[in-house]
Amino acid sequence: MFVRDHPIEALALIAFFLLLSFPVHEFAHALAAYRLGDGTAKLFGRLTLNPIAHFDRIGGTMLVISILLTGFPFGFAQTPVNPRNLRGRYGETIVAAAGPLSNLLLAAIFALPLRLLLSNPDLSVANDEIVRILAFIVQGSIILGLFNLIPIPPLDGGTILLTLVSPRTAWQLRPILAQYGFFLLILLIIPLGGQSILGRFLFPIVDVIYGLLVG
Repeated sequence: MFVRDHPIEALALIAFFLLLSFPVHEFAHALAAYRLGDGTAKLFGRLTLNPIAHFDRIGGTMLVISILLTGFPFGFAQTPVNPRNLRGRYGETIVAAAGPLSNLLLAAIFALPLRLLLSNPDLSVANDEIVRILAFIVQGSIILGLFNLIPIPPLDGGTILLTLVSPRTAWQLRPILAQYGFFLLILLIIPLGGQSILGRFLFPIVDVIYGLLVG
């Protein structure tokens, strides 16, 4: 269990994702929607970085449990958006993509001090705990961003998919993905043969992006 082996890192990750990562993700959705003409999120008090406004009891609990057990963030929050108010053909696509992109941006920001510490052996040794925490934050942010881009509802990638295909295709896919999307995600996450299907495809990409950011 992750918390047993890394108690300080587990607490730091929970604080980071609940107090910064999730609020930034949902604020990015809300801000993009507001800029494109939809004030629904603002009406519900979600156009803010206040973590309390974005906290979801079920999604937040899932996040805490997943970090305690595995060290990787798996949870959710929700931002109300009315697609009919959005301007432009790809308004809904932009709003959906804003959240995952904000996680990747956070990964890049926190990679800067990590890169600095790793470039100096004396600094990295003297700040070993900080290095480990930053490494987990960068990796977790990349994972969260990429995971949300998977084209399966209720993830942001599912919304992106349905807005990019033709209206007829979206009409055909929407009820199928709405009914079975969650079960597909569970199937992708369940470990099979030591590693999940998702992990086999996702983690190599995470490693590449991590290497580019940290060096």
